[in-house]
Amino acid sequence: MPQPVPPWRGGWRLVERRGPVALLVVPLAGGGRLARLSHPTASAVVLGSAQPARDFDAARCAAKGLGLVRRRSGGGAVLVSPGAQVWLDLYVPAGDPLFVGDVITSSSFVGALWREVLGAACGGGEGLAVHAGRLVTTPWSRRVCFSGLGPGEVTRDGAKVTGLAQRRDRAGAWFTTMALLRPEQHRLARLLAAGEGEAGELEASLRAGTAAAGCPAGSLEQALADALGGAWSAGEDVPAEPHPSEG
Repeated sequence: MPQPVPPWRGGWRLVERRGPVALLVVPLAGGGRLARLSHPTASAVVLGSAQPARDFDAARCAAKGLGLVRRRSGGGAVLVSPGAQVWLDLYVPAGDPLFVGDVITSSSFVGALWREVLGAACGGGEGLAVHAGRLVTTPWSRRVCFSGLGPGEVTRDGAKVTGLAQRRDRAGAWFTTMALLRPEQHRLARLLAAGEGEAGELEASLRAGTAAAGCPAGSLEQALADALGGAWSAGEDVPAEPHPSEG
């Protein structure tokens, strides 16, 4: 019996951009579904929209060459670096079948998409699961995205592989999401404005609780294009081959 076509298949405009993180966090919107790959040219700590900058020690970040950048979606901070993640933004306009009013179930299609893509590109879906419930919090999840587990995020054998944040208004919804290629989120622990003991506990928790996708960026990006039913459009700001994570 033929498998049903996933509701996210088709109808997307697929684009990719390369540049400073401060430019890549600016949302793009259009008249229909939009999917965007972002390739950062430098590393940065990306704060959630309502997250206080004082959560992080600015001097420590500067010493590591990391800027503090704020995105427009909620949640805790993530560390982004060239070649360390596949960063995907999805825009769904209001009125689209994928646009769901409930914030818990609205991101379920994003999790299902990532689960399919990770299974196709990284050697099968064994151990992969999409979190379908409410946010699972920890003492640090308000400050660090990968310390908690939210709806639509994917784990492998209990370790978090993808992160997700969303922003919505009457026009539509943006989903900012990424799959880890290198599990580097534990580095955030030593950048927080926190004591040595607390930072050490968080670092150990993030090391144990996150996992890499387990395949090259190019494989994931092609699998995303296949799953969405399109092809990435290459512009002047798209990195030349080899991919930054594979060079």
